[in-house]
Amino acid sequence: MDERWARGIAAYASQFGLPEEEVFGHLSSRFGERMAAEAVQAAGGAWEPDSPLSLRDRSLAVLTALAAQGGVEERLRPHVRWAVEHGATRAEIEGLLAFLAVYIGYPRASVAIEVARRELDGLE
Repeated sequence: MDERWARGIAAYASQFGLPEEEVFGHLSSRFGERMAAEAVQAAGGAWEPDSPLSLRDRSLAVLTALAAQGGVEERLRPHVRWAVEHGATRAEIEGLLAFLAVYIGYPRASVAIEVARRELDGLE
């Protein structure tokens, strides 16, 4: 297993709360082996440890991207939890999503903040 693959597996294990040995099977069952392999490789590159962005900053960027896309609430939920694990606070997450209403539109931002608040409530 190369380093990038290992980082991708570790990233998804952390995000999904799964043991590392179950990650590829979990992704494969949902998306097929080809897409699972692509996802693991992509995550391994995105979450490398020597990035100039902190894990917290990258998590907030992912929340921004998902909120902007809209219709990806299922993907947004674990990233809210992961952002908290990476050091983001409830106030920062809610503030970010409220701020985004200006740039991505109120409908998408309001759905994102509803999802985030439900997830954050579950963490308290």
